[in-house]
Amino acid sequence: MKRIVLIVALFINATMMLNAQAKKPTIMVVPSDVWCNQRGYMLEFDNQGTYVKVPDYKTALQESSELITVISKINELMAARGFPLKNMESAIKSLESEAAENAMLTSKTSGAGIAESPVDKLKKVAKADIIMQVTWNVNNMGPKHSVTFTIQGLDAYTDKQVAGASGTGSELIGSNLPVMLETAVLSHIDNFNVQLMSHFDDLFANGREITVRLKKFDSFAGDFETDYGGDELGNQIDNWMKNNTVKGRFSATDVTENMMLFEQVRIPLFDANGKAIDARGWAKGLQKFLKDTYKIESKLMTKGLGQASIVVGEK
Repeated sequence: MKRIVLIVALFINATMMLNAQAKKPTIMVVPSDVWCNQRGYMLEFDNQGTYVKVPDYKTALQESSELITVISKINELMAARGFPLKNMESAIKSLESEAAENAMLTSKTSGAGIAESPVDKLKKVAKADIIMQVTWNVNNMGPKHSVTFTIQGLDAYTDKQVAGASGTGSELIGSNLPVMLETAVLSHIDNFNVQLMSHFDDLFANGREITVRLKKFDSFAGDFETDYGGDELGNQIDNWMKNNTVKGRFSATDVTENMMLFEQVRIPLFDANGKAIDARGWAKGLQKFLKDTYKIESKLMTKGLGQASIVVGEK
């Protein structure tokens, strides 16, 4: 009997280890803002009265063969280590097919305001866990050449850096860019991946981090201090947050009668069907709670993968 129990225990442990190994963060490799700015691949947007510059990835991909080469090589190195990849060029094409490209190509002269940047829209379509941002320069010293690089692993939901690597490769004679890049990156990439997996393990244990804002329409008769079900609406929402976040983890950063701001909200990575959950998918639960429990209509809006806003009172 003991032998059977031991065999079962070993099988379960092996299965858990295989599952843990199988789950790695999905990655999308993109050129850094600095690289795009240095080469003139930027767009300027009127974002609700504030002019902001964002990378013009589409033009960069169309005009820079060097960029395609670098992305391809980084993809190759990460794929060889078992990391699932999202292709930036394919994600941009998906945006076009969904008629979102018009928003990406609006110039500052149009006067159109946007609530979401093109980069945020790209993240929503790609749905990668990590944005792997790459900067590189080729150093020429007579017949010898080398590559200096910087790689930043950014959490696609929070834009926080969770991994990093930088360095300069050996000086080589007659080598092409892929070879020089691989030579420079190889000694750093495994430590970079360890940092990525440490972050992803934390997400599995403690949930993915998002931000949730609640506001009210002027037409809404009540506010977040109005009693619903024997307690203030704000307290009812707070209790829902405690019951629906991973380990009840979130921070109520700012709460008034007219707005509520929750940061460091930890949500599960996947639903019961194994499908990845983003801020919109999770916030729909709160929207449904308000409607089903208190007959409160609300409008749900999102920015990128990690920010959700719910405006109560109407749709």
